[in-house]
Parts: sequence; C-alpha cells; structure tokens
Amino acid sequence: MVLSLVGAPALLGSLRRVVAAADRLLVESTVAGARQSWDQSSAVVVDTNVAAACRAQLPRRSRVILLCDGQPALADWKAAALIGAEHVVSLPQDEDMLVTILGERMDRPADEGTVVAVVGACGGAGASTLAASVALESAGRAEAPATLLVDADQFGSGLDVLLGIENHPGLRWSGLTVEGGRISAVALRDALPDCGARLRVLSCDSSPAGRESHGLELHGPTPTSIRAVIDAASREGEVVVCDVSRFPSPVSDYVLDRADLAVLVVPATLRSCVAGQKVAAWVSRHNPNLGVVVRGPAPGGLTAADVMESLQLPLLASMRADRTLSRAVELRGLRARGRSPLRAAARSVLGVLDGRPRGNGRAA
Repeated sequence: MVLSLVGAPALLGSLRRVVAAADRLLVESTVAGARQSWDQSSAVVVDTNVAAACRAQLPRRSRVILLCDGQPALADWKAAALIGAEHVVSLPQDEDMLVTILGERMDRPADEGTVVAVVGACGGAGASTLAASVALESAGRAEAPATLLVDADQFGSGLDVLLGIENHPGLRWSGLTVEGGRISAVALRDALPDCGARLRVLSCDSSPAGRESHGLELHGPTPTSIRAVIDAASREGEVVVCDVSRFPSPVSDYVLDRADLAVLVVPATLRSCVAGQKVAAWVSRHNPNLGVVVRGPAPGGLTAADVMESLQLPLLASMRADRTLSRAVELRGLRARGRSPLRAAARSVLGVLDGRPRGNGRAA
C-alpha cells in the first residue's frame, strides 16, 4: 500500500498513473487523517507543501518519497531533509523512475527493531533508571528480541555504573569507531559489555578523559555514531532503549526523531511539572508519540492525573516511591526486582509498544 499526502492536482494525477503502472494500492489522505495509514504503508509519497505538517504531526519513518513539479528547487530539498525523504522525484519527467521505486519490494521488514527514548523532566527525575529498567524487562521477556541499552547522555554517570557492570570488559562510546556511517550489528554486539544473556549496554565513559586548556574532555556519541548504532541494532530486529539528555543537541534530536515512543519521566512535584512543560515542548517537536511516566513521592499531594493535566500528555505509567531502590543500586547495581514499582512502570512502557493497555496508577 502506498500512502499519498499529495495535494497538488497535477502531481496527484501523475502519481495515480505511476501507482497503477507499479501495480500498487494507492490510499489518498490528509496529514490529519493519516496516522494509522502512515505506520501501515509500505511507502509514503508527499509533496513540499505538506512536509512541515508531516514533520510536526507524524513520527519519522523510512521509505518516504517527495514529489515536486519540475526540477527540484532549494525549498524542495529542504523539505526532503526535514522529513528524511529517501527520494526526491520530479513529475511528470521522472514517472518511469517512480514506477521502478514503487515496483520494488518496499514493505518494512517484519523484524525491524523498536526504539524507545527516555528523557527526564529535570535533573534527578529518574530517566536513566527507568531506561535501564525498561531494557532489563525487555531482555527478560521470553522469545523477545535482544535488547540494546544506549547511553545518549554524556553528562550522566554512565549506565554501566547504574547497572553495576562498570568493571565488565567491553566497548564504551570512547572506543567506538564508525567508518562510512555504518557498523556491523554482530561486531557491535560482540564488543559490548553484557548485563545478562540478552542485554548489551553501550555506555558513556564513567570518567572524563582529562582536562585540556579549553575545559573538560568528555566522550559520548556523535550524530554519526548514534545513527550507525541504532541503525545496526534495528536491522537485527533488536529493542533499542536510549537514555536521552534533556538538553537539545544533534544527538538528542536524532534519537527523538527516530524513536517509536518517547517517554518523559516527571517527579510528582510542582517544580518538576514546570520544567517538564519546557522539555515536553521540545520533545514533541521531534516526536508526537510522547507519553509521561510520573514518579513519586508527591510531597505536595500531586497525583498522576494532576501531572498529566499539567503537561497535556497521555499517562503511560506512574509509580510510588521505592525507598529500597537507592540502597539496592548502590550495593549491586540496578536489577529487575519482583513486583517493584519501577519494574511495573517498565512493563507498562513495553505494553504500550506491544499495543497492550497502559498503566494507570498513582504517583504517591
């Protein structure tokens, strides 16, 4: 099925001829009505006029084709870059080329991986802890794909420290070399430290490399390396869980663009809600699939419903305070623990990705 979000009559007429020649089914829609078809289509065809609306209202996806009337102008190339279009096709000149593109097998691989981005509303919100818990829970599910936990916040302590595997041998971001924008999924998996049989962790280094005259040198992902890592794991059908900095950057922006689900972790306090509104505004510009996880305690009595209303975001899960968690992490690193509030929240997040009902508890 080919989804058309083309409004220009001349382009639409040419597209209809091409789709018929390629023996494909054409579904015509508007951006506002395209959410379900957007995910289910083997290819999406847009024109320059709707690119900005697609970028604002729909998640980033592969196999997008941008049509233009005549030779592409600068505005057309900018629109293509905005939505990550793989082809820019001039009509009616390039109808034959478009028949070839659409005639190829363009269905998304059944084993294409899932990407989850977890962001904190403020410092100490617990985003790293939730991201690691989601990864642990994903890796522990029977017959589930392998899981990769990616540290995309170079100012954190390092996810290997959180999990208690900082002394495990294996690759960190500082040792990763990406040539030509691609990396072998098998080589990457074999090089990374593990946390159990089905979870690999790519962490930022737990200490800076040294002090230079211009400041502190930190090792973390670059836009090229984060793209290569996520692409490699996705090609293998893995679940990729990313701990993302709450500060905008090319790396954070890319992860949010790529994610199937973005999760905002918000403590149940007034100040966290205010900070969360700012972070949510940034995240939602990159990914409309954004939900909130509310974390207790709630010293002022705020409930998950209060936080959800403040942020105007759907509630993915809420969890009460767990006073034993900090000590457990200090002693042996984060682990999946029985019926803990954190583990229940992680299951709720994964349940959203699976299409199962979402959690609906209270923050305090």
